[in-house]
Amino acid sequence: MTNNNITGAEALMRSLAAEGVDTIFGYPGGAIMPVYDKLYDYTRGDNKTFNHILVRHEQAAVHAAEGYSRVSGKVGVCLVTSGPGATNTLTGVADAMMDSTPLVVIAGQVGVDALGTDAFQEVDLVGLAQPISKWSYQIRKAEDIAWAVSRAFYIAKSGRPGPVVLDFPKNAQVSKTDYEPQHINFIRSYDAYPELDMNKVKEAADIINNAKKPLALVG
Repeated sequence: MTNNNITGAEALMRSLAAEGVDTIFGYPGGAIMPVYDKLYDYTRGDNKTFNHILVRHEQAAVHAAEGYSRVSGKVGVCLVTSGPGATNTLTGVADAMMDSTPLVVIAGQVGVDALGTDAFQEVDLVGLAQPISKWSYQIRKAEDIAWAVSRAFYIAKSGRPGPVVLDFPKNAQVSKTDYEPQHINFIRSYDAYPELDMNKVKEAADIINNAKKPLALVG
């Protein structure tokens, strides 16, 4: 159902909730503060949806999200600010890529009008993350949030799992939008995570058990 007149920050909260997120690891800063202001409302009282784990360094947020993902089987989520806050996540993003750990890293960014002006703590996070993530994308408009978040979670979980990086300029966090949840269940060139066929497993086990001289090459 469409909900009129909500900020991009709230659209992000609703999109994360729609993906089943219950835990967010992060460290606040100026470029992501509108999101943190709204996150506060979602971690208190009857409206509580998320547990927020406050770390002491952005790299710790990514590694904690990795551990959470491996233990829970869910996509790990972390929230950081722009500039050094964003670049501090890159070691963890690269690690998640190599270890096939599904993550969604959301970083604040200067407003789109300030991009390319050498604004305070402006950095090309999309370009930096591209070689070490499955997808890196800049959400330039509030109306793109639901689509981008749904796509991010699908890509993080599909095929060989891995990290996705969303760059979130401040103007998109504070501008208003008509929000409608989206659920992406297919993207061309991204295969869904295959289900294990137990009949095939049993068939393989029978072949091995009945072999006269079985040899397994694993790796």
